[in-house]
Order: sequence, then C-alpha cells, then structure tokens
Amino acid sequence: MAQLTVLKENYECYNRENDDRYDFHDALRNNRIDLTPTDIETLQINITKLCNQTCVHCHVDSSPKRTEQMALPTVERCLEVLSSHDNIKNLDITGGAPELNPHFDYLVKSARKLDKHVMVRHNLTVTIDGHPVTGESKTYLPEFYASQGVEVISSLPYYLKYFTDKQRGKGVFEKSIESILMLNEAGYGNDDTGLELNFVYNPVGAFLPAPQETLEVDFKRELSKKYGIVFNKLFTITNMPINRFKDQLKRLGAYEEYMEKLVNAFNPTAAEGVMCRSLISVSHDGSIYDCDFNQMMDLQINIKHSPSTVFDFDYKELTQRRILFGSHCFGCTAGAGSSCGGSTAYGNNPTS
Repeated sequence: MAQLTVLKENYECYNRENDDRYDFHDALRNNRIDLTPTDIETLQINITKLCNQTCVHCHVDSSPKRTEQMALPTVERCLEVLSSHDNIKNLDITGGAPELNPHFDYLVKSARKLDKHVMVRHNLTVTIDGHPVTGESKTYLPEFYASQGVEVISSLPYYLKYFTDKQRGKGVFEKSIESILMLNEAGYGNDDTGLELNFVYNPVGAFLPAPQETLEVDFKRELSKKYGIVFNKLFTITNMPINRFKDQLKRLGAYEEYMEKLVNAFNPTAAEGVMCRSLISVSHDGSIYDCDFNQMMDLQINIKHSPSTVFDFDYKELTQRRILFGSHCFGCTAGAGSSCGGSTAYGNNPTS
C-alpha cells in the first residue's frame, strides 16, 4: 500500500461536548490511511422516524411520538436517482420502522421494477403491533416481502428473552419470534428460496460485539433448537456513542470509558471498509449525508459550499467529496469494524 499523508485540512471534523479528546483524524494520520469515496453502490434512505418501539440504544431517537415522514415527491426523486444511475445497485430502506411510511409499499415495488436490490431494516414487531397511531395491521408484510424478493434485515439483540427485552422493551422478544416464524413460513431464511433473512446484533451494554462468525453459529444453533427458526446471516454492529445511547452512557458515567475503549480498539483494516465510502444516506426531507450516523448528527454533505440534497444529486461530485468525520466514527472502526452490513474486517477482531 502506498504511503499516504493525511492532512487535517482535507477533512472537516465536528466535535461536540469535549469530544475533541477523541480525534478521529489523528487515528487516520497515525495509520497513514486516506478514506475517500470509492463509489456509490447503495442509496440508503430513512423514510420515517416513527416507530412502534423506543429502544434504549436507538441512534435515530425513533418512537411512536415521532412524526417525520418522507413525502411522495422525495420518494419519487429517490426513485429517479436510482433509475438514472446503474452503479447504484442497492436501495437500503430504514427508519424508524420504514413500513410506517404511507409510501413504503409503492417505494419497494417501484425500486424492484428498476431491478434494484432492495433491503429493508425491519424491526419484526411492527408486523405484530401494526401502526402505533392508527392501529393499521401490518400482518401482510412477510408475504409482501416475499412477493417482491426483498432482503429483510432485522434487529435481534440476542437469542434469549431477557437481553432482547432489556434493550428493546418488554414483550419484544416474543413478538420478534412470532414475526420471524411468519417470515420463515413465507420462505425466508431457506437457502433454496433465495429469500434472505439477516439479523443484526447490538451488544446490550457498553462493550464491543463478540466475533461475528462465532455469534452467528450460536444464534443459528439456539434459535433452531428452541424455535425451529432459520436465517441466513448475522451482522454485528457496535452501539454508536450518539443520541439516545450516548445519553444513557452519560447518565451511567460510562461515556468516557466507552470512548476510550473504541479509540484503543481502532483497527486500520476495519477503517478501510467503512460504509461511507460506498454509500449515500438520504433523510426524510431529502438531505444527503455520508452515512446514517452523520445524518442523525446533522452533519450534512456540502457540495460547492451548499448543503446537498437528493434534488440536486450529482454522482460525480459526490464521489469526489470529502467525507465528514467525527469522534463517533471510532464506533465504525473499532475491533472487527461496524457497518450496516456487519463487520468490515470479518474474522479480524483484535479486542472485545
């Protein structure tokens, strides 16, 4: 690998609440790493902050009280961007509970007609709970997903009730199991159907995930033995020190300890694979960000000194942009790394 000099002025760093103690640029310079965009393979869109749950680790601060929704003109513009750029092969739909956006079904169907790979960040319990405000049933979702060939990615903090309910709320585990079984019945998780069901594991606490490959084996064994559940992959994601989880850490007096753990576990290999190099994140109002975490911290991409939105989407300019980094980026580069697709240095976890 060529020797690279990373100049601080090549990046913009946003430090808040004394977070300048944890300088991500120092880690890049010390390891001679230059993180620039490689391509835009995935358009990730957050279409609502409304959710039927209020999870303690949620970096989006979603809840049944949130009202933000992506409007139809913004949905249509996202579809135009997908249609105009063959390089963008994936649409990653997230929220809140994205199924609670009134244009969700239309978005999925339209993206599939464009032959895009569609991923949905599905929280499982929305199928059972329905809409938290209107009460509208969502039991149709497993069959709808199967009919569209959607990749379903769902959070499941653990294969035991106690740890799942501790992180996501009382009764969540049992509802999640019920929903997973419905997905299995629709064909999800079986290798011969091509319907992919992947789970996301977040640690229940202020520590890094165990190795992804080890946890996947454990999850598959225990869920199969106890419930007859099958799934394809397990993605491990580090809890990001922002928003609701950061507030919890501060209340417990554990914020500094957690940040030190992330900084000390910086992994250059994981850093090379961070998702912001091949992904663009779009908020409910159409604003564009380097990733979902930057979106939640209001670190909007600026092109030619102007905030960028999906309505002035410029593929070339975006692939030549400066990625915005801050202290929270240590969450994506610690240990085996963390991204929306799990570890970025799979099989390489130097610390836990």
